[in-house]
Amino acid sequence: MATAQDIGSAASEIRQGGLVAFPTETVYGLGANALDANAVAQIFEMKGRPRFDPLIVHIADVGQLDALVKDVPPLAKPLIEQFWPGPLSLVLEKQDCVPEIVTAGLSSVAIRFPAHEMAQALIRAAGAPLAAPSANRFGRVSPTRADHVSQQFGDQLTVLDGGPCRVGLESTVVSFVEIDPGQPVVLRPGGITMEQIEAVIGPLKSRTKEDSRPSSPGQLSSHYSPATPLVLAEEGFSPAGENRVGLLSYQRPLQSERFSVVEVLSEQGCPREAAVKLFAALHRLDALNLDQIVAWPVPEAGLGRAIMDRLRRAAAK
Repeated sequence: MATAQDIGSAASEIRQGGLVAFPTETVYGLGANALDANAVAQIFEMKGRPRFDPLIVHIADVGQLDALVKDVPPLAKPLIEQFWPGPLSLVLEKQDCVPEIVTAGLSSVAIRFPAHEMAQALIRAAGAPLAAPSANRFGRVSPTRADHVSQQFGDQLTVLDGGPCRVGLESTVVSFVEIDPGQPVVLRPGGITMEQIEAVIGPLKSRTKEDSRPSSPGQLSSHYSPATPLVLAEEGFSPAGENRVGLLSYQRPLQSERFSVVEVLSEQGCPREAAVKLFAALHRLDALNLDQIVAWPVPEAGLGRAIMDRLRRAAAK
């Protein structure tokens, strides 16, 4: 586990324009000073991420919000009070100090206050908000452990080890600039469920159209993909031929003999446990040199909606 000295050294790297991988409660992030365009450019280069895909800016105090956004709409305020710090990102009109490379040229920026103490300590020590997508090669499975990051980047990158991520799915993204200013629209389901948000501010809209120019991270049709081909299939699917096929199952399957290996996300059918285990299970299956990964659907309610979002995008490749 990273020490206070490790955090201080990492913060120094960020102040000098470098990159650091750090834990949050959702996934590990690849962070740079969000107000330093040259530093942020390195994120895109290291990940191989297209410049049209905007980043989320992470803060460690709600007081930092005013310096980054022009206005906080009335419906955004109760969400901040209820869910920050936590896995919720809000898309708001940006201040001029936020470089266009962070927002892919958009006039809005996604802001999040992570709940992980190490992430907060790093942001405070760096003295700047951090632009940070997930710390993996673009389009690949998100990292929920420090070793997931190291396996992809080796010694190219300082990685702060904060242990396994306790949520395991990226943040929910709610935009207040998508349709009518101040009207909330869910751009990406994630660690806070739509039901939780609607209990605070009422009915939400979901974005229905995939756009070639995303207005927040996680909107591309193909994303979160293992190198091994992944398909979604109904329970009862049986692999054909001699292929080595791995199964990603929500609960323990009734029949699994035809699969080379089985990863069960939750023996008890708990969506929160399944969310925490999802990406780690995909990493393990992807490391086995299988011919194919088959994923059985998860009930689409609560966190199940976010899990299915990730699986559909992982299968889209």
